[in-house]
Amino acid sequence: MKHKVRKKHQNSKLCFVCGLKNNFGIKAGFYELENNELVATFTPCEMHQSYPGRLHGGIASAILDETIGRAIMIEHDEIWGVTVELNVKFKKPVPYDVELKVVGRITEQNKRFFFGTGELILPDGSVAVTATGKYIKLPIEKIADFDHKEQEWRVISMESDPEEIEI
Repeated sequence: MKHKVRKKHQNSKLCFVCGLKNNFGIKAGFYELENNELVATFTPCEMHQSYPGRLHGGIASAILDETIGRAIMIEHDEIWGVTVELNVKFKKPVPYDVELKVVGRITEQNKRFFFGTGELILPDGSVAVTATGKYIKLPIEKIADFDHKEQEWRVISMESDPEEIEI
C-alpha cells in the first residue's frame, strides 16, 4: 500500500544512523507518512556486514531503535525518545547494497514514556526484523549538550526524496 509523505525529518552531521557526514554511518532518511508512521530508508554497504552478504544485526537493531524512537516527533517535535528497552527479533537475513525500509510507530504513550513497534522490510516487501521498544520522553537539553547548528540538525532535501512510500 502506498502512503503520501507528509514531511521529511532532520538529519545530523555525525549520528551513525542519520549523520550525512559520518563516513561509516548508514545515512538514513526519515519520512513522516499520512498514516502517522515514520519510515526510514537507507542503503547499507559492505562495511555494514556481519557475515558476507548480510547486514550486521546490530545495525538492523540501531535503525529500528532510531525509527521507533523518532516516531514521537510526529506529535511532539521538541521531544526526543531515549531508549529504555528494545526487543529485536530476527526473522530473515538482511542483504546490503539494496535500499531497505524501516517502519516505526507509537503504540501507547503516557506523560513520561512511550512504546512503539517497528519492522525492517526487504525489497520484496517481506519483514526481516521486528522490534518493540520503551522510551522515555525528554527534551534534547536533558539528554546532551546539543548545538543544533554545530550538529547540522536540519531537514536536507534531496532529489531522491519520495512523495509516496509503498509499504
